[in-house]
Amino acid sequence: MLENAEIKFLPRGARRVAYETRGDGPPLVAAAWWVSHLELDWQSSGFRRFWEGVADGFTFIRYDRLGVGMSDRTLHASDLTLDEEVAKLGALLDELELERVSLLGGSCGSCTAIAFAAAYPERVERLVLYGSYADGSSITPPGVGNAIVEAVRTHWGLGSRLLTDIFLGGADPAEQGNFARIQREAATAETAAELLDFVYRLDVRGHLGLVRSPTTVVHRRDDGAVPFELGRAVAAAIPGATFVPLQGRAHFPWHGDVDSVARACREALAPARSTPERARGSEPVLLSDRERQILACVARGLNDREIAEQLVLSPHTVHRHVANIRRKLGRTSRTAAVAEAARLGIL
Repeated sequence: MLENAEIKFLPRGARRVAYETRGDGPPLVAAAWWVSHLELDWQSSGFRRFWEGVADGFTFIRYDRLGVGMSDRTLHASDLTLDEEVAKLGALLDELELERVSLLGGSCGSCTAIAFAAAYPERVERLVLYGSYADGSSITPPGVGNAIVEAVRTHWGLGSRLLTDIFLGGADPAEQGNFARIQREAATAETAAELLDFVYRLDVRGHLGLVRSPTTVVHRRDDGAVPFELGRAVAAAIPGATFVPLQGRAHFPWHGDVDSVARACREALAPARSTPERARGSEPVLLSDRERQILACVARGLNDREIAEQLVLSPHTVHRHVANIRRKLGRTSRTAAVAEAARLGIL
């Protein structure tokens, strides 16, 4: 179960990006979708079922992009670039002191995940893409995307119901009504329209061949929002990627046959989810003498700068050692690493 949820805020200039962490284990980060709400999304039983199926045994991290959900609601034109999406994701990993993560990108979040994995291959353990595309202009016929954006901008109630039909396929009326309500509460009409226009403008075709992380691309055959062929093209262009086609119409993975999508994503992530006990059994965690010195300092509550001064090292070297210690102990925070080391008798 994804318990111990914490919502915190990442400063981005004068504004703040809301993010949450749940569970414990190796880090799994979900790139931001079009419109989300860290609190309200969990009201959906399908949403809970999907992420509990995928992320159990991980530290699960996700965030609301600027302008929506629990993040500051002011959206600037400068926010709507792929470079800013990649920078925001990188800043979040830096804030959490995560040097290497598994990354799941769904829908437009797949573009952020692809671009980040291409730019920072050393930081992405495994990459899982769902409902993905590389060229936003190919999602709909010419003019259709503009019509949908204007429907959202001019009548958010009607626009949200239109998008619900596109995103959820054959969902029952109650499910559709709940989804449309959450969309309207998570963003204003203007913000939703601007972000949807951004979805149709994203283009990561030039990044696909640069991805080096083990990649799995999952796509439903009758996806009503992002055509199946676009996901297949993404898989074909990423070196060594695995393509997993599934039956279904709903674009969002927590609608329709939730379990089949969760299972496919889970299997793609499985090699990265082991903890020290799962991965090595009774084999001890091996830390170097220097790592043990640094771990002892961390246990005393010293920060990187203070440890660097005490051990006559650079702060960057200390930061790298701390990241290695967390990785070896299978924990994503300094506090959790100290607790795990104490449990294993290392401290």
